[in-house]
Amino acid sequence: MLVRQGEHRGVSADRSLAWSLAGIAGAVNAAGFYAAGLYSSHMTGTVSTMADHLALGEMGAFGVALAIVATFIAGAMVSAMLINAGQRRGLSAIYAYSVCLEALLLAGLGAADVWLHELRGAALVMGLSFLMGLQNAIVTRISNARVRTTHVTGMITDIGIELGNLIDDLYHRNGRDRIRVTLDKLKTHLPTVGSFFLGGVLGVLGYSAWGAMLFVTLAAILAGFAAPVIFAEWRTAE
Repeated sequence: MLVRQGEHRGVSADRSLAWSLAGIAGAVNAAGFYAAGLYSSHMTGTVSTMADHLALGEMGAFGVALAIVATFIAGAMVSAMLINAGQRRGLSAIYAYSVCLEALLLAGLGAADVWLHELRGAALVMGLSFLMGLQNAIVTRISNARVRTTHVTGMITDIGIELGNLIDDLYHRNGRDRIRVTLDKLKTHLPTVGSFFLGGVLGVLGYSAWGAMLFVTLAAILAGFAAPVIFAEWRTAE
């Protein structure tokens, strides 16, 4: 799931990656909104909010929205730099290391959510935005942008496109091969959106029940995805 990149990956690997990490992303986003009233990866809405606040002269709120966008960009930037550095050094598990970094930072954010009081809302949203940028860049790079985990607008757009293609192919009888390709894409995108939604439901329930321990739990799940790949590379290097 976290080894091969681009065209060397099979559909099943992309699906496993998308469904797993979309669930995590959904939980993180919904829990962050529940805790602080702001989304950490909804960049379309956040940029629109920036424009709204700037036009109304609400500079404090504009600054908060700008900081969310900036931290998301920073997360994606760090992810790209980390992956590039790992590939230059021939680390086959570089994507697993990147996910492991996300897990460590998420656990740290859970601890900060407990210790910080007056600043917890701002720290939580900025930290989660950074992590969502990091994760989205990981998935985009490893799959050559075939799947995303936090960009639900893009995924729903893809679903609409493929449904339109499916109706067109069926109406014009374009052949089973084209229909099969379209159905395969829908079998990737529909469950990914469903996983994000389910993760969001569980994220709110988890945060309302356990608080910051939810983020520690999600971090442990991420580490569980990454650890086998990292250990396999270590064994190969011995």
